[in-house]
Amino acid sequence: MTVKNPGAISEIQAFIEGWKGEAEPMRDCFVSFFKELSAFADTTLTFIARPGVSYSIRPRHIQQKDREMFAIVDVIDDDPQDRWLSVCFYEDMITDPEGRGELIPGGLGGSDGYCFDLYDDDAAGIQYVLERITEAAAAAAS
Repeated sequence: MTVKNPGAISEIQAFIEGWKGEAEPMRDCFVSFFKELSAFADTTLTFIARPGVSYSIRPRHIQQKDREMFAIVDVIDDDPQDRWLSVCFYEDMITDPEGRGELIPGGLGGSDGYCFDLYDDDAAGIQYVLERITEAAAAAAS
């Protein structure tokens, strides 16, 4: 069964289309994360827009009972000309074998989490976060 939230998908697509500067590396990175999240079966996406603060995708697997998401993909919007990404996960849903994440004690709804911040077109860093997204999705499905 595939579960999608068409309203959120449309909002995310409109946000992407309105993001100025098509060569913006963080825009392309956000699109990669959005495509990855959109491909997961049995997953809904919620989009929370807080202009001047952040734009967030929050994926949730239908098997999740205690949590409303398995990740947060934030576009940090404190400077619309220089946006960056922060992708966060619950500590118990991912591994961080290279120690790239920042531990956020109690930072995700009272639970410990890891956040991975991306400021530029770092292919290895983007791939590493994509692997964490896949890992969190698998944990949410089990």
